[in-house]
Amino acid sequence: MTNSIADFFNYFGEYHDDLLIMVAQHLQIVLTVLAISIIIAVPLSLVLYQSQLLSSIVLAILGALYAIPSLAFFAILIPICGLGMPTAVTVLVVYVQFILVRNTLAGFKSVDASILEAGRGMGLSKLQLFVKVQLPLALPSLLGGLRLAVIATIGMTTIAASIGAGGLGTLLFDGLRMDYAVKIVWGTVLAFLLSWAANRILLIFERRSLKKSRGELKTAIRN
Repeated sequence: MTNSIADFFNYFGEYHDDLLIMVAQHLQIVLTVLAISIIIAVPLSLVLYQSQLLSSIVLAILGALYAIPSLAFFAILIPICGLGMPTAVTVLVVYVQFILVRNTLAGFKSVDASILEAGRGMGLSKLQLFVKVQLPLALPSLLGGLRLAVIATIGMTTIAASIGAGGLGTLLFDGLRMDYAVKIVWGTVLAFLLSWAANRILLIFERRSLKKSRGELKTAIRN
């Protein structure tokens, strides 16, 4: 089917409400996945940080799961979780764990041991050392991992539409099925805009935290 530039704008004028609903569905899935993933990844990373052997084993497992094609992963879980959002969220949480855990561990391991030792020498408790020293210094890597996880999740959520989870992927699959370029382009453009906006916002926080960790911004934490 041949489409003109006018068709793209006409489609938005006629179906902008539907497009906004799909964007909202997409964001709902992304935010749900990220919330669950962070709740799991941070404590898991703190546990793995204590053991090099355990962290290597867990990262290898998460890496193997991450390598499974998403459509195949969906197919495996559909008999257990059914079609729709539950399966989509479960699969995406598993994928995101690899990104978050790897970057969180890298952030904690990047903190100079001499700095931690100096903190202990000043009488800081484990909690104070973590909150005042370790976490601020590791934060740039943590935010970098979060940024990658957000972008990856926005992209992979489009595929989740293939199992009835909704979101912008619905436009893409409908457009492919109907050979209707307008839907394909709108789905692609809106998914790109979400990724671009998320990347720019998180990059600001990541750079700011990096400056703080380098002492370029004056910060002080007082009880």
